[in-house]
Amino acid sequence: MTQIHPDTRPEATGASGQPQPPVTPPAAAPDPWSQQGEPTTPVWFGQTQETTRDHAAFGLPAAGAPTAYPPPTTPPAGPPPSFPTRDGAEPAQPGKRRRLTELTAVAALAALLASGGTYAAVQLDDSSQASSPASTSSLGRGADTGPVVQADATNPNWTATAAAVAPSVVSITVKSGQSEAQGSGVIIDAKGHVLTNNHVVSGVGSGTAITVTLNDGRTYKATVAGTDPSTDLAVITLSNAPSDLKAIAIGNSDDLKVGDPVMAIGNPLGLAGTVTTGIVSALNRPVTTAAEDDSQPQDQNPFGQGLPGLPQQPSTGSDGNDVVTNAIQTSAAINPGNSGGALVNASGQLVGINSSIASLGSSSGGQSGSIGIGFAIPANEAKSIASQLISSGKAEHAFLGVSLGDGTASDGTSQRAGAEITQISANTPAANAGLQKGDVVVAVDGERVDSALSLVANIRERAVGDKVTLRVLRDGKQVDLTATLVAKAAATS
Repeated sequence: MTQIHPDTRPEATGASGQPQPPVTPPAAAPDPWSQQGEPTTPVWFGQTQETTRDHAAFGLPAAGAPTAYPPPTTPPAGPPPSFPTRDGAEPAQPGKRRRLTELTAVAALAALLASGGTYAAVQLDDSSQASSPASTSSLGRGADTGPVVQADATNPNWTATAAAVAPSVVSITVKSGQSEAQGSGVIIDAKGHVLTNNHVVSGVGSGTAITVTLNDGRTYKATVAGTDPSTDLAVITLSNAPSDLKAIAIGNSDDLKVGDPVMAIGNPLGLAGTVTTGIVSALNRPVTTAAEDDSQPQDQNPFGQGLPGLPQQPSTGSDGNDVVTNAIQTSAAINPGNSGGALVNASGQLVGINSSIASLGSSSGGQSGSIGIGFAIPANEAKSIASQLISSGKAEHAFLGVSLGDGTASDGTSQRAGAEITQISANTPAANAGLQKGDVVVAVDGERVDSALSLVANIRERAVGDKVTLRVLRDGKQVDLTATLVAKAAATS
């Protein structure tokens, strides 16, 4: 907290070194917190107030920097405090008036301290597109911090978060013949690249038109820059993109913790700019859905529903073409049309791409809305895939080289569930690491693995060249093996 102290400048002295006569103080010290011509408004619990940009007088950050306190006016300077003379005598100065000045400053500081505990202050960073090496070489706004600073992380001001993030989230409409589908997308750079789900734009062919509507209502045509059915991600590019696009701030999804507050923003049921809030319900939730084949006709659902995504048993092999995600599970309401939209933290940073929802089964016809279980692709994985799609139109995937099944093994005196190795391909990372048939993998880099699907999702999230430590159970003992993941060959199944 920036403390406000009385003016402590030493008083002037003459040539003889003796202090000059003190400055006569005003007859009555004015109220240091009074507003010139404006009444003082109390700040109540839960109330928010935007700060002004004149902070220099208090030593606070410059305009545009985050602050968690209201902007008071500058307290009037009181009489400068005196210093003892050489013989120890105090110069002539009214002691009571000096004490009054100190009490006034203490009272002002106490008022600031009292409001600090209940003042939910936030500030938006309007300089998100400032030029820097980071912003030109990476996706997103190129900053390590989000556009919103929350005074109370446990009770976010979602109004400020929505205002900061909404300009970076778009609505996507895909028309082919008489059919139309809608989804959401996220602006990831100033060049007009928009990240979305593959199933939102899948089936695009001749005669298909993609349009993107910005938060302010402007609409632009778009083309597909690249798709990746394996991760259900795609990048589209705006034609004649405007110069005032606001790329979203991309956070580190590895920093998420269960219970963190999050907000979903998208275009559910065609209702653009809809925001919902919730928490991170679980992390590393293995979710699998059938991959959308670009050659197949587009989903006829006019709302572009995301893929239902309850965990299922994977097919044989750890590197198949099904969409397998080490997903973020959230309680924020995600509905058909939210697919490809943003999941952000309270600071306004992208932490996930909303992609699928859990459905109640055949009784709902696969068209149910949110039941409080939604899934998002982690931002770190999405950013890696998006970068590859922009540069080459396709993405590489990490490859381990094993076939799996669910299994259990002895861990000392207990039993643990994991991913059992049923087959190992020659000259693969698994073979080079020393994995053996019958090993049961129970962790990757310390992250728990309790099923075959869990291991598939964990490896799918990794990048080519990553080194991973696999903890396996073998003959009742724990063994740690290191594997360096390689790119999956096109012919590999």
